[in-house]
Amino acid sequence: MNKLSIEKRAQVIGCLVEGMSIRSTVRITGAAKNTVTKLVVDLGQACYDYMDKAMRDLPCRRIQCDEIWSFCYAKEKNVPADLKGQLGYGDVYTWTALDPDTKLIPSFMVGKRSAEYGNVFMQDLAGRLRNRVQLTTDGHKVYLQAVENAFGCEIDYAMLVKIYGGVSTEDERRYSPAECTGAEVQVITGNPDEKKISTSHVERQNLTMRMSMRRFTRLTNGFSKKIENHFYATALYFMYYNFGRIHKTLRVTPAMEAGVSDHVWTLEEIAGLVD
Repeated sequence: MNKLSIEKRAQVIGCLVEGMSIRSTVRITGAAKNTVTKLVVDLGQACYDYMDKAMRDLPCRRIQCDEIWSFCYAKEKNVPADLKGQLGYGDVYTWTALDPDTKLIPSFMVGKRSAEYGNVFMQDLAGRLRNRVQLTTDGHKVYLQAVENAFGCEIDYAMLVKIYGGVSTEDERRYSPAECTGAEVQVITGNPDEKKISTSHVERQNLTMRMSMRRFTRLTNGFSKKIENHFYATALYFMYYNFGRIHKTLRVTPAMEAGVSDHVWTLEEIAGLVD
C-alpha cells in the first residue's frame, strides 16, 4: 500500500464504495490484489477510528434501526461442524442506526443477531446522542431489553412489526422476500409520534449497502472470506456514505446536514486518513 500514490488510493476507494469487487478493482486500477486488500484493512481501521471520535454529541431527534444479513467464509448450511457458531463463519449481520432527517449513520456493528450484540450496539448508539430521541425498530425481540438497558426511560420507543404472507413457489421462496401484508405498531416506552413510527429509511439504506458493497450482493461469489475484512470494508463504506457522498435529497452529505462536517470529503481526503 505504501507504494500507491494518494491519487491511486482514491481511485481504488472509488471503485470499492461504488459496488465493485476487489478483483474488478484490480483490473480497473492495475493495483495488485494484496495491495488493495491491505488498503481496505488499514484504511477501514482508520475510518472506524475517525468516525468513533467524530460521531459524538449528535443532535439527532429520530433514529431507525435494522439489521442486514450477509455471510462470511461460507453460507451457514455449508460451514464445517468444527466452525459452526463462531463469528466469521456463516451468517453475519450488520446492525445499523440511521437518522431519517439527516440520513446520518451514527452507529453500526458487525456481528451476530443475538442479545449480546444487540446490547453492545444500543449502548454504543446511546453514547453518541445529545438529545432524547424517538426510536423505531422492527419486531426483533432482542431490541426490547437492549433499548431498556441503554436508554432506560429516556426514550420514545416503538416497534413496527411487519406481517408477511406466504409465497407460492419454491423459486419465489428462494429468491424473493415474502409479501408484506401489513404492519402492527407497538409502543414500548415513552410517547412516540405515531406519524413518525417507520423503518422505511433504514430499510432503504439496506438496499444502498447491497448496491454499494459487492460483499453484500446476493447470489455472487464476492462475499467476504474473513470477518475482519468484512468489518473494515463496511467501515470504509460508512465513512464515504457519511462524509463523502452527497445525498440527492439533502444536496449535502449526511455529516454536513448533522453538523459533523463543514465540507464534502474527497476520496483523497478519505485515503489520507490511513497516514
